[in-house]
Amino acid sequence: MPREFQRSERVADALQRELADLLRTELKDPRVGMVNITGVEVSRDLSSAKVFVTFIGVEDVAGRDLALAALNGAAGFLRVRLGDLVRMRAIPKLRFIFDASGDRGQRLAALIDLALASDSKQREETD
Repeated sequence: MPREFQRSERVADALQRELADLLRTELKDPRVGMVNITGVEVSRDLSSAKVFVTFIGVEDVAGRDLALAALNGAAGFLRVRLGDLVRMRAIPKLRFIFDASGDRGQRLAALIDLALASDSKQREETD
C-alpha cells in the first residue's frame, strides 16, 4: 500500500509553488533579487511555515542578510496574496530562512576535485 502524504506535506508543496510564482511576479523589492525556494516545512497544526531560500547572484553575507530581511519584511504581504491563491481556512505564518546546503555542496565538490587532482598528480610522479 502506498504511503499516504500528510496534509502538512501537501500544503508545503502548494505553498512552495505559489510562493515561487509570487516572488517572481509580484515582489518588486530591489534588495531581494533572484530567489530560489529550496523547500518549505509546515508545522503539523499548519500555523507556521519555514521557507528555505537561496539567492542567485548574491555572494556576500551582508547582501544575503539584507535580502533575507526584505523577504521576512514582505512575509505579511505574501501571506495575504497566498490567501487569495490557496484555498485554506488560515494561511501559515511565513518565516524565511537561508539554506546553505548549496554552498556546502559546492565547497565539498571543490574539495573532492582538489583531492582527485592531487591523487592523480602523485600517481604520475610515482610512475
